[in-house]
Amino acid sequence: MPALSRRTFLKTTAGAGVALAAPRLMAAPATVALRCSISQPADQNSAQYIWYERFAADLKQSVGDRIRVDIFPNGQLGKESDVVQQVRLGSIDMMITGSSIWATALPELALLDMGFVFDSWDHVNKSVDAGVGEQFNKLLQARTGCTFIGWGNHFNARSVYTKKVVEHDADLKNVKLRVLPTPIFVETFKLMGAIPTPIPINELYTAVQTGVVDGFEHDAATVLSSKFNEVVTNCWLTNHLFSPSITAIGKRGMSKLPKDLAPAFLKAATEASQYQRQVAGSKGTEALAALQKGGIQFHPMDPAERQRIRQTMEDKLWPGVTAQYPVTKPMLDIINQSRA
Repeated sequence: MPALSRRTFLKTTAGAGVALAAPRLMAAPATVALRCSISQPADQNSAQYIWYERFAADLKQSVGDRIRVDIFPNGQLGKESDVVQQVRLGSIDMMITGSSIWATALPELALLDMGFVFDSWDHVNKSVDAGVGEQFNKLLQARTGCTFIGWGNHFNARSVYTKKVVEHDADLKNVKLRVLPTPIFVETFKLMGAIPTPIPINELYTAVQTGVVDGFEHDAATVLSSKFNEVVTNCWLTNHLFSPSITAIGKRGMSKLPKDLAPAFLKAATEASQYQRQVAGSKGTEALAALQKGGIQFHPMDPAERQRIRQTMEDKLWPGVTAQYPVTKPMLDIINQSRA
C-alpha cells in the first residue's frame, strides 16, 4: 500500500472529524424537567394526583420527552403556604392545590370561599369557564408573574361533621367547629351560629377526639382518607363550599418551556382539567357511600333553610368581600348569572 502524503493525511482526518462531529449536531433536544408539588397522596383517591396523571399522559403524547413534570406528593416539598412562595420565587415550578391556599398571594380569591356562593360543581365550572378563571389568572400574572393553568374540582363540597346530631343551624349554637384559618371561613360559621376554631389539619383528629372541638367542616373524600370518620358520627350535608382545585406554575417555570411547546403544554392542562372534573364527580359519590357504610349518619340540609342561610351570606358576608376587593364584583355577577 503506498504511503500517504501529509496533505492526503490531513484531508482524510479532517473528513473523519466532521463525520464524528455530525451525530452530535443531530442529538435530540434536551428534556425540560419541572417539579410539581401536591399535598395529597399519589393515588386514585387524590383529586390533585388524578389531574396530574392525565396532564402528564397528555403531555407525553403531544411533546414526547421534551418536557417532563415530576410529581412530589404528600407535601414532600413543604407546607402548602410555603410552596406557594417557592413557586413565586421559582425554586419549585408548579403546584396543585385548593384555591384558598393562593389567597396569601391573591387575596381576591376570597370570593371563591364565600359561604354558599356556589350551588354545585357544575355551577363552579360554568363560572370559571365563563370568565372568572381568566380574570383571576390575569390578576395573578400581574401581581406575581405566576399562571393558573388548570381549574379542577375536589371530590366533594364541604359539609359539617360533628359528634352530635346537627340538622339545622339552630343546632350549631355554641358548637366548636374546626375551620380553615381564613377570615371568610370564620365569618361564615359565626353567621351560622357556631364557634369557629382554626386548627391545623394535622392536629384535627386529636382535637376532635379529646373534645378541643366538637366537629369540623370538610369534604367527604378527605374525611375518609384522613380517617376523621373515626371521631365523628354525623354529617349535616350543607355543601356550603365548592372550592376549586387549581394548578399554578411560576414565571420561572413557564420560562423554561420551549416557545414552540408552550401551546401543547397549556392544552394538556386544559384537557386534564376537563377530565379531572368528570372523574371527581364519581369519586365524590363513592366517598359519601363509603362514609355511610362506615357508620356516618347523613342529615341533608333542608332546601328552604339553605336558601335562607344563603340569603344571610349574600346580605352580610358577600358585600364585605366585593367592597374590599372591587375587582371581584364583576366576577360575582358572572357567578350569579351562571347559577342554574
